[in-house]
Amino acid sequence: MTEFAYRAAHGDGNMVDGRIEAASRENALRQLRSQGLTPIRLEAAAAAAVRTGAPKPATPLPSSQQRMSGPAKVASKQGRPVVHASRSLFATDRKPGHVDVFHLTGELAVMLRAGLPLDRALKVMVSMSQRPSITALLDDLLDSVKSGKGFSQALQPHQRLFGEFYINMVRSGEAGGQLGEVLSRLAEHLERTRALRESVVSALIYPAILVLVAAVSVFLMLAFVVPQFESLFNDMGEALPLPTRIIVGAGHLVADWGWLMALVVALGVAVFRRWLHTPGGRNWRDACVLSLPVLGGVVQKFEITRFARSMGTLLGNGVPIVIAIKIASDTMDNVRLREAMTGVAPAIKQGERMAEALSATGLFTPLALNMVRLGEETGRLDEMLLELARVHDGEVQSGIKRALTMLEPLLILGLGGVIAAIIVSILMGILSVNDLAV
Repeated sequence: MTEFAYRAAHGDGNMVDGRIEAASRENALRQLRSQGLTPIRLEAAAAAAVRTGAPKPATPLPSSQQRMSGPAKVASKQGRPVVHASRSLFATDRKPGHVDVFHLTGELAVMLRAGLPLDRALKVMVSMSQRPSITALLDDLLDSVKSGKGFSQALQPHQRLFGEFYINMVRSGEAGGQLGEVLSRLAEHLERTRALRESVVSALIYPAILVLVAAVSVFLMLAFVVPQFESLFNDMGEALPLPTRIIVGAGHLVADWGWLMALVVALGVAVFRRWLHTPGGRNWRDACVLSLPVLGGVVQKFEITRFARSMGTLLGNGVPIVIAIKIASDTMDNVRLREAMTGVAPAIKQGERMAEALSATGLFTPLALNMVRLGEETGRLDEMLLELARVHDGEVQSGIKRALTMLEPLLILGLGGVIAAIIVSILMGILSVNDLAV
């Protein structure tokens, strides 16, 4: 007999943790279902102890005495459990974000594929939630589902959080009776998108730190180092070399008005960031990004990857091609690229093939167009688009590495050159003083 650790859901939606002895995993599943429990996770007790690092209890609690999972306390609200999460003095709640959507999608997919009805699965997730903002979101979804709305309709008021792509995928899953499977695909899609975005952000951390350190170094040199030599240069007047006079003047400016310059820069950055959120600002920013020598091509492939993965996922779940193109195009962040895709859907409505319509945008490589054309000819367009996304994923990763390989030396040389110019200017002034003294 083997001991298994499990997490399961009661018929009322409450979660329980416990252990059970059975000859096999299948036998343990049958025992749990015979007790009216829906298994969420079942694994060998030894593996569970290694994974969690928790001590093994002497004896399992009976099902009627098993405790609720998590630190949350459950109260009753209109006949269903509501979480009052225990929070420390300094704990803060935040609005749900993309990471929360990813976790909620994965958890809901597991429960639906385990056979739990949607309303009971949402009730279980409410009982597991430890953040008031997530609890409020799940409560609203549960209320809508219990009132007779479909899950996609329940998500509609939260379109800003979930997005049109997500809601249409859920709608296609409801229509085909495969909501659990569709949510699993959504979780995979969100994970790939998040991983790609995080890889780009992580790759830019070092250059950002390098620029910041260099800027602070230049500021400190002008504000504190250069003024130390001013008394040495006072009697030189116009005899000082021009570079030295420029650096001394810059040091005066930073030392006397540094606080005002910092304030003006901060205000300028704030105004500039606000302007970038306007349509004109976004259009200018996206055009500038695409015009960059190496990074522009990487960004374009990154956006095409998002389009291809979204399009392939939507088509694979039965979404009509014209609607899928509109939704997939909206997942592209770059305004210029999104505008270039506006003619694709009308062209397909008029009977044009997708490969030709995409070719007219001028955004897709010959490889991408050939893969789309092959997908149309073989009736596997969704698979070929997902394969295209995988191919471009690798190209984006290598493009980012290549861009950083070029960017880091350029930053080091450029910022080092600025610091070297300051030092050389001071040395030129010192040498001029020595020549005058001789």
